[in-house]
Amino acid sequence: MLIDVDVKLDYSDVLLVPSRSSLVSRSEVDLTVDFFDHTVIPVIAANMDGVGTFQMALALAKHKMMTALSKHYSLEQLLEFYTEYEGMSKYAIYSMGTGLADREKFIAFNDSLDLNTDVAPIAVCVDVANGYTRQFEEFLAEFSTRFPQYVMIAGNVVTPEQTDRLITDCGVDIVKIGVGPGSVCTTRRIAGVGYPQFSAVLECSAAARDAGGRIIADGGITCPGDAAKAFAAGADMVMLGGYFAGHDEGEGETVEADGIFWKKFYGMASKEAQNIHNGGVAEYRASEGKQVFVRYRGAVEDTVKELLGGLRSACTYIGAEDITQMHRRAKFVRVNRQLNNLFP
Repeated sequence: MLIDVDVKLDYSDVLLVPSRSSLVSRSEVDLTVDFFDHTVIPVIAANMDGVGTFQMALALAKHKMMTALSKHYSLEQLLEFYTEYEGMSKYAIYSMGTGLADREKFIAFNDSLDLNTDVAPIAVCVDVANGYTRQFEEFLAEFSTRFPQYVMIAGNVVTPEQTDRLITDCGVDIVKIGVGPGSVCTTRRIAGVGYPQFSAVLECSAAARDAGGRIIADGGITCPGDAAKAFAAGADMVMLGGYFAGHDEGEGETVEADGIFWKKFYGMASKEAQNIHNGGVAEYRASEGKQVFVRYRGAVEDTVKELLGGLRSACTYIGAEDITQMHRRAKFVRVNRQLNNLFP
């Protein structure tokens, strides 16, 4: 048995330390990055029901932000979306699992768009809960060899060793980092497995850079400040689920209770998601997600402005002229209390 006694941290355990800056205004900050020959803001809406929708992709694309589409869209729906909205290829990420049905659907999708590279997505996200299995590694190695034209995003993992392995041995371009930090994920309670997210991002980003790859900080972001900390810790991109839940663009049912409107939101390993997509939770499994009701928040536009405004503000406080400088400019302090909650 091995016990790592080093202190590991979450976003709430640290704050960025301000430093001298030559920036005069937040408007001077450039939040865009080069994403494999395309200019994007490196923020991704997660491939979850209620978040990774076609409408969310269209809304976020106006800001050059990306959306990982739900992997439960049908082949016909995906083909219709990508062909109708040809300019979405750089902003809408195709998502899939590793099962036989996922493979067959992607092959049919790729074959249908093979003659029109302007329509096909740039990136494919291979998404599983446990990124440590040999079967997952073998799938990724085969996929990267067979479909080298796609940027491959894969995860999830939380350790430098597996981050390096996925990039070096499996051909992954961008590794998703995070096990259990999400707002509707219960893996840490059910399985007792996970890793504090700030430390996972910090350690895995270093491993990815050494291996010539990149990472996405996936999960645990509750506010713009958490996203800023993730970038400053070394994340190349951030992925948000709960933060983007509750909006019109998430589609789904809106319910009213005592004059307040709510939208249903659930983890993709929850009983609710398993019932919808797989006919129930298999006998050998336990639900590792939960369902909640998020207060209805209207259009996503104001939430986007809050997030991007917070990131620009963080950059001005630490003297980073663009988002890629945040890691080099960052200094953190460990804290016992991050916020004053006198008025919740």
